[in-house]
Amino acid sequence: MIYHLHWSHRMFTSSHSKALFTCMAAALPFLLGSGAQAAVMTPGQLTVGSDITFPPYEYLDGKTPAGFDIEFINGVAEAMKLKPVYVDTRFTSLIPGLQAKRFELIASALFITPERQKVIDMVPYLKTGESLLALSDASFKPSKPEELCGHKVGSMQGTYWLEKLHTLSADYCVKQGLKPIAVSEFSTDPQTTQALLSHAVEVQMTDAAVASQVVDKMKGRLAVTSTELLYPVLVGLGVSKTNPELKKELNEGIAAFKASGKYSALVKKYHLAEPSAAEVQASSL
Repeated sequence: MIYHLHWSHRMFTSSHSKALFTCMAAALPFLLGSGAQAAVMTPGQLTVGSDITFPPYEYLDGKTPAGFDIEFINGVAEAMKLKPVYVDTRFTSLIPGLQAKRFELIASALFITPERQKVIDMVPYLKTGESLLALSDASFKPSKPEELCGHKVGSMQGTYWLEKLHTLSADYCVKQGLKPIAVSEFSTDPQTTQALLSHAVEVQMTDAAVASQVVDKMKGRLAVTSTELLYPVLVGLGVSKTNPELKKELNEGIAAFKASGKYSALVKKYHLAEPSAAEVQASSL
């Protein structure tokens, strides 16, 4: 990254909305970097909510936020002549945190969905999709979601693809006379990977770029088993609907960052993809 309101990297499902607001109340996000006491709308600063447990998009390098989204926001903020201050917030609490004005912007691999667009404004900046991960020596190595019927699948909470899995389980598996998909949800993506490594689940569904990074990190213990990008979707920054001026300034900052050539280099560095103009336009319909 998640309805928990199918809002998030990632997204939320209606069946999870109660859990989302429970997480919101319990979350204790903390600020990272200098200016840790900065309030929202502090002149010269941009407060950014991000679940910094989701490499390669956002993670901690020592005590410093790093990853694609962090580098992207740093570049955009520079173009806007603002200093970004990151608020580490678990994924299911990101949209409630934005609405509660704990930060001004969400940058956390947040998938653009109609459900999320009903409650926040979204600024598209990236295209991605999902992959399936399994143990390299496992006998079960699914190449597509339809093969998951009757199997244990792990995912981070609040993600876009959870609704897809539940729908697939009910509308495909059960109707075909097959066993439903047993979906387990975890607070973070690394916890989901640990569940896979410990055989608590058979398969992990996660973002394609994350899956690639995890495979490299695990040095052969895990493998991507899906054969194509699953559920392709655009990723967007989240902005409060009560802050149209920030959305306008973000679009201008992104345009300046792209014009510098740094955006193309960043996308290439992380093996990600830039959405086409048509895809961006379609996402706003």
